[in-house]
Amino acid sequence: MTKSDLIDVLCETQKLPKGRAEQLVHIIFDALEAALKRGERIEIRGFGSFELRSYRGYDGRNPRTGSAVNVRPKRLPFFKVGKELKERVNASRLSAPRAAAKRAPAPETDAVPTPVAVTATGPVAADDASGSADAATPAGRTRATA
Repeated sequence: MTKSDLIDVLCETQKLPKGRAEQLVHIIFDALEAALKRGERIEIRGFGSFELRSYRGYDGRNPRTGSAVNVRPKRLPFFKVGKELKERVNASRLSAPRAAAKRAPAPETDAVPTPVAVTATGPVAADDASGSADAATPAGRTRATA
């Protein structure tokens, strides 16, 4: 769900004009942001809570160049789901039928499994007859090519 989806739901359920619903959503988000900036904890009963977690600075590495980078201390918002929301989500998940696309088809009982050819990836020993030896590596090993 996006912010615009939330605005649309507010328009439909409360019969508000879109501009008014958008204003209300922005006011709520701005109030949450301001409270977190002040270091306050936000608790919405039945939904969850937001709090700030402080992280100390450390020396990291730029993954692209590998050079050392000093990462400054920071505070990041952390959401902890409430007990009631967790129970409602899990109850709806358990009562809803599972999607058939996510399940593998049930194997037939009298079907015979077919053998699958195994191909190696990565270094292959020179005396290994199953892989192709197109490119030799410095250690005398060959690499399989696809």
